[in-house]
Amino acid sequence: MDKKDINYQEYVAGLVARAKKAQEIAETYDQARVDQLCAAVAWAACNEEFRQKAAEMLVEESKIGVVQDKFNKIRNKALGVFRDMKDEKSVGVIATDSEKNTITYIKPMGVIGALIPVTNGEATPIVKTLWVLKSRNALVMAPHPHGKKTCQFVVNYIREVLKKYDAPEDLVIAIEPEYVAVECSAQLMKQVDFVVATGGTPMVRAAYSSGTPTIGVGTGNVTTFIDSTADLDDAAEKIMKSKTFDNASSCSSENSAVVDKSVYDAFVAACQKQGAFLIKEHTPEKEKFQKTIWPEWPANHNLNRLITGKTAAEIAKVAGLEIPEGTTWFIVEENDGIGHEHPFTGEKLSPITTLVKADDFADGLSKMEKILQYQGNGHSCGIHTKDQKKIEEIGARMKVARILVNQPQALGNSGAYFNGLPITMSLGCATWGHNSTCNNLTWHDITNTTTVSMPITPVVPTEEELFSEEIRNA
Repeated sequence: MDKKDINYQEYVAGLVARAKKAQEIAETYDQARVDQLCAAVAWAACNEEFRQKAAEMLVEESKIGVVQDKFNKIRNKALGVFRDMKDEKSVGVIATDSEKNTITYIKPMGVIGALIPVTNGEATPIVKTLWVLKSRNALVMAPHPHGKKTCQFVVNYIREVLKKYDAPEDLVIAIEPEYVAVECSAQLMKQVDFVVATGGTPMVRAAYSSGTPTIGVGTGNVTTFIDSTADLDDAAEKIMKSKTFDNASSCSSENSAVVDKSVYDAFVAACQKQGAFLIKEHTPEKEKFQKTIWPEWPANHNLNRLITGKTAAEIAKVAGLEIPEGTTWFIVEENDGIGHEHPFTGEKLSPITTLVKADDFADGLSKMEKILQYQGNGHSCGIHTKDQKKIEEIGARMKVARILVNQPQALGNSGAYFNGLPITMSLGCATWGHNSTCNNLTWHDITNTTTVSMPITPVVPTEEELFSEEIRNA
């Protein structure tokens, strides 16, 4: 089939029509039926044979990530998302207010179009499916070209579960691999009722420009502060786990650590105990490493696909570096500046963490802000400290949607069993990251509500009740 001969508008219209027909059936379901389907899909996602196949397929297809981490990710996300939604009401009346005499009903949006990133192409289809089943919507997914076969495999597996429970299989559809193209995704975004855009900035901006109501997520370039009171061994271990999980192919891991100068050397040593290889500033080694990661810099900041989501050993081989056996990640010094002229302060999508020395906490916050302004504003940041006042100060000041305290970012900012954030695969970055939400996205974000308002006894305030004497007499 020659893609030049494909009428993507007609193809997508057919998918959306099928999804709409299925959604109209789902809209009639009661709460018990909705929850039955959610439970069935979440349970099926835990199947070891399925998870192993999906994980292996995506690593083979995309050439990034770690099979075992993806295998575990599918189960953790399926269980976590189902746990969060399990007892929530998503059909009929969800709120009544006797004082204001209102009743609120929850309703589906219709057909949801979802852009599926290659970095989490194994688990995102499961999470999005649970969302649409809970909200009685239908889903059409546009996978990344380097994850299209995996997406089709996962969707076919889900469709078999729906069939087993006599639900319309077309509640969940993926663009078929041979039709995956930018033009097809563009048509999908135009024709559905709502778009959930998870992926890189160009993709999200294209979704916002589609003319369809959209909720998007922003770019990550997570930074964290290492305070003088921090448990350095604990901080190093958590950052190592975050940076090595799935080879840091997610945008949620610590791309940089801003470290108080009083504990800088001790923190470097703690990281080295956790398998880090130190690349010092102002060395030929660093110059070679930078050229490997960004081959076209300074013309652009495009990452080398040969290092994205790869192991430390694979990256070292590409860079021509000799590293000790057992090295699992890199720490790179960068104290000459922040921004485009210093690309190590940006996103790397690989097990590389940049170390930036801070004179004190105030200097550290300033440098964290500059890092986020360069790339990743609105996403996430963190702090390792025992000082509650510093936690309160960073919370009040930083322009991010979530701040993790003494936690690993990649394992925590999308929600985890060890914190209270909703478990998700999509992180809103607020207006700071050009998004419309600060939330960890959940099924609530793809629902509509109707509020029925009935008369109440009028409540008309007096001027004296509303305004102070000072204001009235000014």
